[in-house]
Amino acid sequence: MLRGQSLRDLARIDRPRERLRRQGPSALSDVELIAAILGAGSAQRGVLEMASDLVRHWGPSLPRASLDELQELPGLGPAQAARLAACFELGRRLADHGRRALLHPEDVLPYVSHIVGKKQEHFMCLSLTGADEVIEARVVSVGLLDAALVHPREVFADPIVDRAAAVILAHNHPSGRAEPSSEDLALTRQLSEAGRLLGIPVRDHIIVTRQGLVSLRALGHL
Repeated sequence: MLRGQSLRDLARIDRPRERLRRQGPSALSDVELIAAILGAGSAQRGVLEMASDLVRHWGPSLPRASLDELQELPGLGPAQAARLAACFELGRRLADHGRRALLHPEDVLPYVSHIVGKKQEHFMCLSLTGADEVIEARVVSVGLLDAALVHPREVFADPIVDRAAAVILAHNHPSGRAEPSSEDLALTRQLSEAGRLLGIPVRDHIIVTRQGLVSLRALGHL
């Protein structure tokens, strides 16, 4: 697509909104969904280019971008920024209405399923309310699980901002073996102690694989 093209310049079958009508929203990429919301680009930038820039710049934190921050993207007008901000806020509110307490280890799976098949270890932290409902689920680090890559300050920085009452930790084992390693246990002890000092207890540490999950609390390590 050429710079400055709008959705009108695309073949009708290729337009995000047309694809959404034909195939449903799940068939669209993140960039296409954002382009469908924006509707059109500017004279200098195509709508798909603008949507791609938003995703590339903000990544998973895009829904938390403020209205002023969204308008910093060149070519994105006030009305388009407002439309995006309204969509993100509505999504948050609807998600909040659907919150449920994480009462069992298996309840964590919907929040961590996307890391199960990863070829590297992804370490996640879920911020919880006082009722053990999820405020936010974030990837903290990617790579080998050790103290150098997973430090308490990185793990608890966002839960502190979230005013979380507790956290649940989770990571995947690309090997497919769910049994905790000595490094897993040492890290769990370190983060549990840090959480105790901060007043943000670690409720559980979940290891996930394609074959299932293991709860370190259920194993007696928390």
